Amino acid sequence: MVAVSRAGQAAPASPAAFGHVGDWIFDLDNTLYPAGCRLFDQVDVLIGRYIAELLSIDAMEARKIQKDYFREHGTTLRGLMSVHGVDPHEFLDYVHAIDRSPVAANPALADALDRLPGRKFIFTNGSVAHAEAVLDRLGAAGRFDDIFDIVAADYEPKPRMAPYRALVDRNGIVASRAAMIDDLPVNLAPAAELGMTTVLVRTDSDWAQHAADGDYVHHVIDDLARWLVDLADGLTPAR
Repeated sequence: MVAVSRAGQAAPASPAAFGHVGDWIFDLDNTLYPAGCRLFDQVDVLIGRYIAELLSIDAMEARKIQKDYFREHGTTLRGLMSVHGVDPHEFLDYVHAIDRSPVAANPALADALDRLPGRKFIFTNGSVAHAEAVLDRLGAAGRFDDIFDIVAADYEPKPRMAPYRALVDRNGIVASRAAMIDDLPVNLAPAAELGMTTVLVRTDSDWAQHAADGDYVHHVIDDLARWLVDLADGLTPAR
């Protein structure tokens, strides 16, 4: 398994570059499982359906509102809360009522998480319930010290800085001893600003290409499970 520099040059995965890390912060969707599962496509459809039903409008107008609120408020949910007083728990339950069967069990990932020294966290713009359901599919439940979701973030989404600070404060994380792993380059910028080591899980999703060459992307990988196996092998003391 190789890591890839921002210049695109391949280099061996180096556990030494992560020897200082005591806290590992993982995004959930398209990071812990492959983007090819396309779970968010289902969520995207349900968001549009929720808006159409809420406002009694057609799908085209609902789609426009969905994207307008996303641009103006950071998430569609935040816009619906601000403009229409939507109950966020009801919304999250509705849009996460999806088929997660495309997510396959990943024993290698679970084993690597078990052997990776330090604490592990999930930091997601989704809900705890969604995260727990995905972890059950992966066979990786019980490996994380905290799931910091959009509710814990007071509905402030990544990449706004406030939820990063809230995550750090809630869990006593020292940013200079933490690593954050995410599939969206823009989500790594605040982490790097705080002093974290950042890892981009590269995907072919259109929305994951923006700002991928930013200097806040310290390491780039293609396969999280394989990378973590190599990393755990290098960081775990021999028995």
